[in-house]
Amino acid sequence: MTALKKATGDAVFKFEPFVLHVLCRELQDAQLLHSVAIDSGFRNSGITVGRGGKITVAVRSTHCLEVPLSHKGRLMVSEEYIEFLVHVANQKMEENI
Repeated sequence: MTALKKATGDAVFKFEPFVLHVLCRELQDAQLLHSVAIDSGFRNSGITVGRGGKITVAVRSTHCLEVPLSHKGRLMVSEEYIEFLVHVANQKMEENI
């Protein structure tokens, strides 16, 4: 809160979702891992095949959060709301784990 009150620009509260990149030898392995990831709730997961044939599975959760807090140095939310955001982000972290 002290840093936010001293800020002169824009401040954003941001929680990044879990991401795991796995290099796979075979496309079938990647497809199996992708299916398991999707079935486990990691709905933003995907398979990428690079130019050299490198097969990568990105296992990603949907637990992201991005909320503006201040604009041009003016705090736009209450301290109570920031505490709420921290609580929500901590819950998302637990879900990632």
